[in-house]
Amino acid sequence: MSKKTVKRWWRGLFSVPISLIVWESIAPITLATPPRNPDQTVECDILVAGGGLAGSAAAYEALLKGKTVCLTEITDWVGGQISSQGTSALDERKTQRDKLFYPRGYLELRKGIEEKYGELNPGDCWVSDSCYLPEDGHQILMKQLEDAAEKGEGELKWFPSTVIKDLEIGKVVTGGTGEQIKNAIAIQHSAAAGTPPLNTEPLSKTIEDAYRYEDSSRFKKMIIRFTPKASEAQKPANWYVIEATETGELIGLADVPYRLGIDPRSYLEPSSSSATADPYCPQGFTYTFAMEATEESQKHEMPPNYLQHSPYYSYELERLASFNLVFTYRRIWSPLDGSSETFGGVTFETPMPGDISMQNWTWGNDYRPGTSQDNLIYTREQLKATGQLNPGGWMGGLRTETLHKGEEHAIGFFYWLVMGTTDSQLGEGVKKPYPNNRFLAGLDSPMGTAHGLSKYPYMREGRRIMGRPSYAYEDGFVVNEIDISRRNYQDDYYRQTLSASEYRRLQAALAGLEGLDTIGGKVSPDAVQRRKRSTIYPDAVGIGHYAIDFHPCMTKSPPEAPGNTEREGERRGQGQAYPFQIPLRAMIPQRIDNLLVAGKSIAVSHIAAAAYRVHSFEWSSGAAAGITAAFALNDGEILPYQLVDQAPIIKERKLLQLQRILNESGNPTAFPDTSIFNENWDDWN
Repeated sequence: MSKKTVKRWWRGLFSVPISLIVWESIAPITLATPPRNPDQTVECDILVAGGGLAGSAAAYEALLKGKTVCLTEITDWVGGQISSQGTSALDERKTQRDKLFYPRGYLELRKGIEEKYGELNPGDCWVSDSCYLPEDGHQILMKQLEDAAEKGEGELKWFPSTVIKDLEIGKVVTGGTGEQIKNAIAIQHSAAAGTPPLNTEPLSKTIEDAYRYEDSSRFKKMIIRFTPKASEAQKPANWYVIEATETGELIGLADVPYRLGIDPRSYLEPSSSSATADPYCPQGFTYTFAMEATEESQKHEMPPNYLQHSPYYSYELERLASFNLVFTYRRIWSPLDGSSETFGGVTFETPMPGDISMQNWTWGNDYRPGTSQDNLIYTREQLKATGQLNPGGWMGGLRTETLHKGEEHAIGFFYWLVMGTTDSQLGEGVKKPYPNNRFLAGLDSPMGTAHGLSKYPYMREGRRIMGRPSYAYEDGFVVNEIDISRRNYQDDYYRQTLSASEYRRLQAALAGLEGLDTIGGKVSPDAVQRRKRSTIYPDAVGIGHYAIDFHPCMTKSPPEAPGNTEREGERRGQGQAYPFQIPLRAMIPQRIDNLLVAGKSIAVSHIAAAAYRVHSFEWSSGAAAGITAAFALNDGEILPYQLVDQAPIIKERKLLQLQRILNESGNPTAFPDTSIFNENWDDWN
C-alpha cells in the first residue's frame, strides 16, 4: 500500500522528555586490563572491520566471489550512514543520479528501498531523491548481504557490537617487502544478565567499556581471535584485512602513516586554511535524531546544559530561516499529503501530523571541535600519551568527553527547534517556537535507541592514510584538492597567497601538456589553459562525484562558546568538483601488505576528503576493496601493492585484469565520456 493511505504505527515507541535524558560526567580513560585467552577462534578469507557502507560493499562483493567474510561493527546495524548514523538521506549528484551510474550493489540498495516502500522517497524530503527510516536501511542491506552469500556461495560471519582491540603484525616469509596482519583480537559485547538491552545508553557511556576485556556490570564480553584459514599452499598473503571503520581505527591501531585534519598549504592544496598542518581541525561530527510533527502542542522541558549550547544554534542563512523548510529538508517519513509551500526558492509539502524528520544541520546538531583540548579523534601523539599504542591499550582512539558534549549538543538543538527564540547568525526576531513536535526515543524508534540519538555519530572525516611513496609522491600517494576541484586557480587570492614558484607549479600541474613549458618559463602561468576535468588515474578502481562540502571546525574551545566562528578560511576550498576516480594507490597503506583501506580513510587530502565521503563513494571504494582482496587471493602470486609499484604506473596485465573484473561486474572505474582524451567535462557540472 502507498504510504499516503497507511500511517506507520511504532510498536513500543515512546517520547522521552529531553530534560530526563541525563548523562553522568565522563571519567578519563583508564588503561584496559590484560587480555584473557580468546573464547573463540574464527577463520576468514577476508576480515572487514566496520559495517558501514564501505565495509558492507566490501563484504557484498567478496561474498559474490565465494569468500568467507568476517564483518565486525561497533553497533548492531550494518549500513553506517544509512542506518546506525541516522543519515538516511542519500547524498547524490543530479548528473550521476539521472544516469544511474553507480556500482551494482548501490543500485541494488536503492532498488531495495523502493521495493520496501513502493517508492524511493517515502519521506518526501527535498535534499535527496531518497529519504527513509534508518532501521529499514539496516534490514534492506543485511538481506542484500545474505543474498550475496547465497548467490556467490560465500559465507558471511557477522559480528555486531564488536570492536577490534589488538592486531598481531609481523613479517611473513612468503609475503612482500612489508609486514602483514597475522591475527586480530576483537571484543563482542552483549547486555549482561538483568541489565537493560543494548542501545539503552548513549555511546559516550558505553564506548570505554566496549574496549575492555573484562566483563562488567553492563556487558558480557566474548573475546574473538580472527585468523586466516589454514592452508598448505604458499601464498603471498593467506587473508586480507579491510579497514572500513568510520574514524580509521585500524590505521591508528596499526600505527601506519596517516594524516588528520588540515594539510599545509601548497600548490597541490592551495586553498588550505593553514600554512602548516593542523590535525585538530577535521570536519565536524553529528549525532542525528528524529522528531515527529504532532497535532497538539507538546510539553517541552529545557534539557540540562541547554543554556551552554544555545549560543551556537542557528538557521544559518536567511534563505533557510524557515522551520518547515528545515523539517522537510531531511523528512524521512510522510504518511499524508501536505499543501505546497515555497520558501527561499524551494518548494516542498508542508509538514503534517505523523511526519518524521531526521536532523543533521550545520549550525544545529553538528559538533565542531577544533583544538587540542577538545578534538574527537586522537592524533598519534595523543594516542601515545594516553597509552593507546601500548600492547592491549587500544580504547578506540576517541575522546569520550567530546562524544558526550556532542550528545548534549544534539539534544539541545531539538529544544531550540521547538522552543528556541534566538539565532546566533541571524539575530533576534527570526526564530519562533514550534511546540507541535516530539522527540522520538525508544528501542523501536527510528534511531533504534532508548535515548533517541543515532547509535553512532555521523562522521565526515577520520584518519586518512598516506599511500606508498612513488614517482611524484615522495611522502606517499594522495589525492589532492587540485585533482578534483573546478575552482578557478587564477584568482588573485592564489597569486597573492602562494609564492611565485608555488603559483607557477600550481598552474603547471593544471596545464596538462603545457606543464613542462610552464615550469620552464616558456609559458606564463597566467596564460595556462587549464584542463576541465579531474585527474585520470591509470590504477582507477572506483568512482565518486559530489561537491567539496565543508562543515568546518570552530575557532575556539568549546565549539558552542558565545560568538565563536568557523575556522577562518576553511570554506575557501569548498565548491563544485568534477566526477572523480578512486585510485588503487589511495587504498594501500604504507608498511602493511595485506591491509586495504576503504571509505573515508583512503589517501585523500583534507579538502578532497570533503567530496570523498558520501554514500555512493563509500560503496564504490568498498566494492573495489572487496574485489581487489578476492582477486589477490585467487591469483595467489601477487599482493595489491605490486599492481601499482612501478613508476610511473604501467597497466601491466594483472592490473588490467583487475580493472576488467570491476567493470564487467558492474563496478565502474571511470565515468562515461570522461577519458584523458576528453579535456572538457563541463557537462558533468
